[in-house]
Amino acid sequence: MNKEGRIVKFPNGRSPKSVRRNDNRGRFEQLSSQPRLLPAATSKDNEKRSKLARSSRRQRRVKEIIPTTDSLSLSDSRAESFSSEVSNSHNTQRKRKTSPRSSKPVSSLVLYAIRLLILGIGIGAIAGTVLSAFDPASLPLADATQTGQKIEKKVGSQNSPSLLSLAQPIAPLTEKVQALVAKYPQLNAGVFFVEIDNNTYLDLNGITAYSAASTIKVPILVAFFQDVDQGKIHLDEMLTMKKEMIAGGSGNMQYQKPGKKYTALETVRKMIIISDNTATNMIIARLGGPEALNQRFLSWGLGVTVIRNPLPDLEGTNTTSPRDLANLMAMINRGDLITIRSRDRLLGIMEGTINKSLLPKGLGKSANIAHKTGDIGSMLGDVGLIDVPNGKRYIGVTMVKRPHNDPKAKELIQKISRLVYQYFNQPSSIPEITNTPEPNVDTVAMQIF
Repeated sequence: MNKEGRIVKFPNGRSPKSVRRNDNRGRFEQLSSQPRLLPAATSKDNEKRSKLARSSRRQRRVKEIIPTTDSLSLSDSRAESFSSEVSNSHNTQRKRKTSPRSSKPVSSLVLYAIRLLILGIGIGAIAGTVLSAFDPASLPLADATQTGQKIEKKVGSQNSPSLLSLAQPIAPLTEKVQALVAKYPQLNAGVFFVEIDNNTYLDLNGITAYSAASTIKVPILVAFFQDVDQGKIHLDEMLTMKKEMIAGGSGNMQYQKPGKKYTALETVRKMIIISDNTATNMIIARLGGPEALNQRFLSWGLGVTVIRNPLPDLEGTNTTSPRDLANLMAMINRGDLITIRSRDRLLGIMEGTINKSLLPKGLGKSANIAHKTGDIGSMLGDVGLIDVPNGKRYIGVTMVKRPHNDPKAKELIQKISRLVYQYFNQPSSIPEITNTPEPNVDTVAMQIF
């Protein structure tokens, strides 16, 4: 009881002694620990108690919201909370990123397999193309020879004059010529002979490129008569010898003054018969120049025959091969490139060649040859169409690369020509005719009846 005679109840059964006014918790805790007055108190007391109760409730709510921890522990807990949230977010992102990885290795393997397959197909296609284009059998003996082989294959497949269709090589003749050439090791001989009737042949370095010298005048002669056949050139038209066309070496036109005129036929005859270099340059100019002629040679299948410089070309830059010249002579003989009339005129001009020191020296007196020689310091050659007394006809080409003006080259050509002529001029074997008795007509008739 208090002094007023009222009964006072303390919370939690504590006595007034347990309430300490000097508590460190502050004023609000002191007030909250005071006893609640019973409803019998005055209205002023009730108002005070209600205010104290409200303030006590506010204080407890503040304590519940803000725990009784120091600032360091609060910051640590917040840091731990933030780090845990960040780690959780990272883990979530990792899970989201790594979740599709389960299928990525499979798709990567498929992608790599497709790439390897495409790469393999590409390599296979390239290898197949290279192998199909590479033909070891057609490897050249010289750079110009390689060009000749490619052109010969290409032109032979198109609508062009047909090249020689060779049969079997003549083995015994080949052996004899090889043995003869071996006796001249300082010389490099290109030899090609072919019998026209059966296309049997002799070939030593036939596709090798040699300096053409004046043998280049044979394809020029064919081109001239082609233009005559087509009406582009008239045999009686006048050609003017210009100063830049005059050339030294063989021929006598070089001694005439520039401006002198010659007929086209006279000029082309001098080009072959006396191998006039000035006449040759005039004919080349009339036919359109070296490039136009080279294109024409190419269209005939002559892949090694090229004019690079005007005559006399002592350096030997103009080239041809024994096989090219043999093919050309075969086309002339067949009348493939020019008319029969022009062919006969052409062969008649070639029969008049003055120089008889090479192939003709190996022939018998009854043989006939239409040919053209070539002679510079580094090369000696001859190409011709030969008729043998036994009725055979063959084409012969010899080209010899030599030390400067070596006379042994002439000797070798003469001996090769003799060996070949002796082989082709052998008497033809005539089959024996056996006389069988004729049947008696009367006897046969009696047997029938």
